[in-house]
Amino acid sequence: MAAKSNAAYVAYNAARGFIAKDGSRPVPLHLRNAPTKLMKELDYGKNYRYAHDEAGGYAAGEDYFPEGMPPVEWYRPVERGLEIKIGEKLAHLRELDRSAPAKNSKNSED
Repeated sequence: MAAKSNAAYVAYNAARGFIAKDGSRPVPLHLRNAPTKLMKELDYGKNYRYAHDEAGGYAAGEDYFPEGMPPVEWYRPVERGLEIKIGEKLAHLRELDRSAPAKNSKNSED
């Protein structure tokens, strides 16, 4: 009865393939935990935006990809079943990202 889709499986394999070719990249500073004074001085976690405190629970325009890596959209929901709604939600979030001012650690000021 459930609509069939292997979109998550395809996305997972595409991401694994990308990593196998591209290798590992450092976690962006604004996403790094800063439990020590030294880490804070090194700007770990600086300008991190907590999505739960943002309008709609989404940090529009935030960048979670490593520096120098363009955003990649591996997951492409199919036009069947629940994935129709997931696709609509993703399109809405991407529109919020496009219209948001740059607010991540690479683009914001102190």
